[in-house]
Amino acid sequence: MAEHYGQTGRPYSDQQMQAGRPYAQKQPLSHQMVKTATAVTAGGSLLVLSGITLAGTVIALTLATPLLVIFSPVLVPAAIAVFLLGSGFLASGGFGVAALSVLSWIYGYMTGKHPPGADQLDTARTKLASKARDMKDRTDQQHGHQVSSS
Repeated sequence: MAEHYGQTGRPYSDQQMQAGRPYAQKQPLSHQMVKTATAVTAGGSLLVLSGITLAGTVIALTLATPLLVIFSPVLVPAAIAVFLLGSGFLASGGFGVAALSVLSWIYGYMTGKHPPGADQLDTARTKLASKARDMKDRTDQQHGHQVSSS
């Protein structure tokens, strides 16, 4: 079993390790009270801010609902149009970047710079040429056999 050492250089006892607290030193009560008061204050403040934010959101939604209902025949199609325009521009930009990447790769391959994946392409081309040659030979044999037997 591995020994664990504390700041004093002495190994921790098994009881300290099992308790999950290697430092079995107890903090003074005043220190614990200050920590508790700080945590309660911070938590309470955040809870109050959360409530104020929720109330503000409900009030803003209540005030904005009539405007949204009145302008919805204009806002909904406008939102759809903006979404479609944004999607189109994003897609065209992505396709443009992809096309430039492919063209750059092809340029590097043709100029002999050996881009990533060139070995796989050469292997695939060799296998494809070999299969095509095999198929041509089989076809020539079958047609030659049929012509001579007819």
